[in-house]
Amino acid sequence: MTYAVLVALDLLMVGILTFGLYFRRHHRRDLVVAFLGVNVGVLAVSMVLGSSTIGAGLGLGLFGVLSIIRLRSDEIAQHEVAYYFSALALGLLAGLGSTLSVLSISLMVLILAVMFVGDSRRLFPRHRQQSIVLDRAFTDEPALTAHLEQLLGGRVKQVQVKSLDLVNDTTVVDVRYTVPDARAAAPAVESVLASAVGR
Repeated sequence: MTYAVLVALDLLMVGILTFGLYFRRHHRRDLVVAFLGVNVGVLAVSMVLGSSTIGAGLGLGLFGVLSIIRLRSDEIAQHEVAYYFSALALGLLAGLGSTLSVLSISLMVLILAVMFVGDSRRLFPRHRQQSIVLDRAFTDEPALTAHLEQLLGGRVKQVQVKSLDLVNDTTVVDVRYTVPDARAAAPAVESVLASAVGR
């Protein structure tokens, strides 16, 4: 009976993580399958291993092996890595516990709460990140920053040149920047529209 409750609790938690948080925010179907499959697989194996004295060590080893295999098999974004590890952790917490403890439930809820807050669009809503290919070769960083700010309409916080091709006259950059506050941008938009109408 206890195992059935643990399985039900894990399925509830991973369901909230996958459908309530990840898919609702990012809409990538293939990773939904990955999160669910990995979670249930780890849950099943860790439940079997948890009955032995070396189960916890083997469970952590399984955690590491699955992580290496999954992360080497396909390129995923950093927030998706966080969801992946959260799904693994939920499966281990439910599978390695022989009884339903307050600690296990609290840790599961904590994982969901951290992902809810950490992946919220309300957290640093003005901050953006882009990888951009520019049709000019910039060797001067201030000129590059000024060009990016004009192009993106925001303030550049950090820029890293990934590739500089002087032959083909291109620059590949990774840029972190902030966009104007929507409330501050509204008067500017209205001003532009008023000017256009006046013409």
